[in-house]
Amino acid sequence: MTVQSFINRKAKQLAFFVRAFWEQKIPYREMDLYFWDTMEEWNQLAARHDEPFSQKERVFWHLLHQVHFWPESHLREDPYLRTELTTCLEYLEGDGQYPLDCVGVRP
Repeated sequence: MTVQSFINRKAKQLAFFVRAFWEQKIPYREMDLYFWDTMEEWNQLAARHDEPFSQKERVFWHLLHQVHFWPESHLREDPYLRTELTTCLEYLEGDGQYPLDCVGVRP
């Protein structure tokens, strides 16, 4: 599996989990489990460190870090954070523009 195929697959899943969390269809712990599952899968991927980052990959890692970093209450209630994360989601889903303030890097 290539880095790009991994990111394409996992970006769809990440968008699903974040939206389901905001719609209160899943608890926060499900999103946290997704984070850890993704990190485990990433560690099993024979990623080439010389493979360049895509914009989508940068947004993916940024969003994944944000949903793990911020506490549940901030993710639900902070309007600025939700706006930032929505911009990332829309980009990953193919409906938005690249968020210029993303600083996502590979773990």
